[in-house]
Amino acid sequence: MAADRPRVLSGIQPTADSFHLGNYIGAVRQWVALQETHDAFYCVVDLHALTNGEWDADELRRRSRVAAAQLLAAGVDPDRCTLFVQSHVPEHTQLSWVLTCLTGMGEAGRMTQYKDRVARYGTDRIGVGMFTYPILQAADILVYRADQVPVGEDQRQHIELTRDLAQRFNHRFGDLLVVPEPYILKATGKILDLQDPAAKMSKSSESQAGVIDLLDEPAAIAKKVKRAVTDTDSAVRFDPDAKPGVSNLLTIFSALTGRPVAELEAAYDGKGYGALKSDLADVVVEFTTPLRERTLGWLDDPGRLDDVLAAGAAQARKVAAETLAQVYDAVGFLKPRE
Repeated sequence: MAADRPRVLSGIQPTADSFHLGNYIGAVRQWVALQETHDAFYCVVDLHALTNGEWDADELRRRSRVAAAQLLAAGVDPDRCTLFVQSHVPEHTQLSWVLTCLTGMGEAGRMTQYKDRVARYGTDRIGVGMFTYPILQAADILVYRADQVPVGEDQRQHIELTRDLAQRFNHRFGDLLVVPEPYILKATGKILDLQDPAAKMSKSSESQAGVIDLLDEPAAIAKKVKRAVTDTDSAVRFDPDAKPGVSNLLTIFSALTGRPVAELEAAYDGKGYGALKSDLADVVVEFTTPLRERTLGWLDDPGRLDDVLAAGAAQARKVAAETLAQVYDAVGFLKPRE
């Protein structure tokens, strides 16, 4: 990795059988670009996948491999970045404990996702992991001394907590941790649910009819696109407020083809929604089919996939272990006898 490049850290949870199109357009595609300009560390954050309190062990193992395979299929290159599984690098949790002891209860309780979960389920149905996971997320970042963290605007609060903890540690124990800056990902427009264009496309949606999974069969993908909700007005016009469904289709079309939305509006002027949906279905299928085939190729050779992840974990641990050793010494832990 180039030492003169700024370092970035980002992760994705293995909590579904497939990434969806919003995951790719909003994050993964930009990870692929960042590995060309940054010293990039990307991880499958399987520790974070436990925060909902309900998981199946075999399913988690399978989904972790599926997540890694999709990243590789999408263009994440282990020769250009460090790709690994979070739980393979124990320094994450070891640093997390130190940071937890520096975090105030009120500070952790103000995290938006925790507050949303409490409002929805109450505290008795939420594990402590959901309360403390932003601190583990901070450790994920700080253990690599990442300069930047690729995030959307909705993740700024977590980066601010990470910055606060790094500054608090440094003030008390010396300047050991890098205070990261948010790297706001290029605006692509939110990818919305095809059946509920008032909501983001999400793996947690009650119905998957409006979610395009990258590993869906081509026929299933085409069917979902052609059944996307639009409106009674047949004009193909980008207007997120008045025409959210059509605007979402134009956003997806533009993101996958590079054609400006204005150009697409002109191309489909007077043609109606049928033509737009049919052509977009072809575009999405043309994009997802080779990605799906590459993913399945990796999954058909789990030994090769595990070798890539093992090499990535070894590279990650070289960096993480150095950070942790300095932190442990600074806070006063005895060094183990060698």
